[in-house]
Amino acid sequence: MGRAGGAATTFSAMVAGWRARSEPALIAGDEVWSGPEMLRRAAGTADWLDGAGLPPGRPVPALVATGPAALALLVGAAGSRRPLAPLGPLLTPRELSACIEGLGAPVLVAEAPFAATAQEVAARTGCRVAVVDGIPPSGRALDLDPDPAEIACVIHTSGTSGAPKPVPYREDRLAARVRLNAALCSMGPGDVFTAASPFHHVGGLGNLAVALGVGAAIVPMARFTVEGWRAAGERGVTHALLVPTMIDRLLEEGALALSRLRVLQYGGAPMHPSTLRRAAAVLPDVQLVQMYGQTEGSPLTCLDAADHRRAAAGDTALLGSVGRAVPGVDLRVTDPDAAGVGEVCARGPHLCRSDDDGWLHTGDLGRLDPDGLLHLAGRLGDRIVRGGENVDPAEVEAIIAAHPRVREVAVVGVPDRRWGEVVKAFVVPADPGAPPDLDELRAFARADLAGFKVPTEWEMLPGLPRNSAGKVLRRVL
Repeated sequence: MGRAGGAATTFSAMVAGWRARSEPALIAGDEVWSGPEMLRRAAGTADWLDGAGLPPGRPVPALVATGPAALALLVGAAGSRRPLAPLGPLLTPRELSACIEGLGAPVLVAEAPFAATAQEVAARTGCRVAVVDGIPPSGRALDLDPDPAEIACVIHTSGTSGAPKPVPYREDRLAARVRLNAALCSMGPGDVFTAASPFHHVGGLGNLAVALGVGAAIVPMARFTVEGWRAAGERGVTHALLVPTMIDRLLEEGALALSRLRVLQYGGAPMHPSTLRRAAAVLPDVQLVQMYGQTEGSPLTCLDAADHRRAAAGDTALLGSVGRAVPGVDLRVTDPDAAGVGEVCARGPHLCRSDDDGWLHTGDLGRLDPDGLLHLAGRLGDRIVRGGENVDPAEVEAIIAAHPRVREVAVVGVPDRRWGEVVKAFVVPADPGAPPDLDELRAFARADLAGFKVPTEWEMLPGLPRNSAGKVLRRVL
């Protein structure tokens, strides 16, 4: 069922193509797996899951970092009809317990570094813990020809505004995402990919699945470090995914350029124009690609390499958007206000959650300009209502972030007896030793914002609180 007319219609059928390929599928330090070896390792994992008492038809919750074991689990679990559901190792036992109970799984899989946390979760939920370590390969034949409606994996949302929620990825929709994402990033057989996003995140597992599905080798990066990035470069990485804060760090360390890098994808946040200019200067022959999407559906829009060349040449207004709808995706803004801002909704064959009419309601606020570019304005729940006037944090942040002495900024609403809410800005100075003057910042913001949108309260911070995916935790602010 996974193939139609010879073309793979499921993710597992795409992975089955590695049976006939001897080139590397995984390069982890001195450990290199060919395609057949990767499938033998995955088959061994399927045998191990049998012995661990994980029944087919149920997700496999796992505390694992990006690495050989995680890749084998992803393929072995899908190939034995129990989709992998990786969880964030940095979540608290309470948060993890809520995820486990939502999946209804009797066993929690964990790598050794996360075994203690897993035991705490087990004590709360009554599940058992199975520690994965050194699983031998197997000659078992994995079932890599599933029904397109089977679940390939489960990825949880990042939980920036509440408890993480499971998003089941169907085999056919994950395959559609693989084809779309690979086309946007010009990735295919023989390429080498790394992602600095954690494995449980759509930027991690979701993009590693793209590489795996199109026949590109994977260089695992368990967590982002400058040294890890340089090591990935030594292993021949051609395609990579970072978030803008990581790009800033690598620029500061003089470590962004890799000898074989051809495509650098980024997401999770917009890139500051000054960062883009510096990155473009350091990477003159590298294509920069920004994608916007969610766990429930990604990508939805894209700023491609040509857009970034225009922005680097001076058309920085492009960076105020997240690009145009990607091929196959319909975008609309529902219930727009006078400024055209409303909820962003999308429809497409690779989206994993939608209403009865096929529309994904993103919960993001945004507007579409006459050129079809999508400009985000924050989240529905983040919108600030000051004295009856709507204030969208993303708009205010974009203005303040353009100040040369501001590295980054986050805006939230705080209770106020007179106005209901007022706007508060948390600012990270570009130079901590010389923070910007607040009166100067107010005047700078007021030049482009209505008075009710200008922050009433300001606070300087050394950095913004973020989750493991790099997203700002507004609830903490």
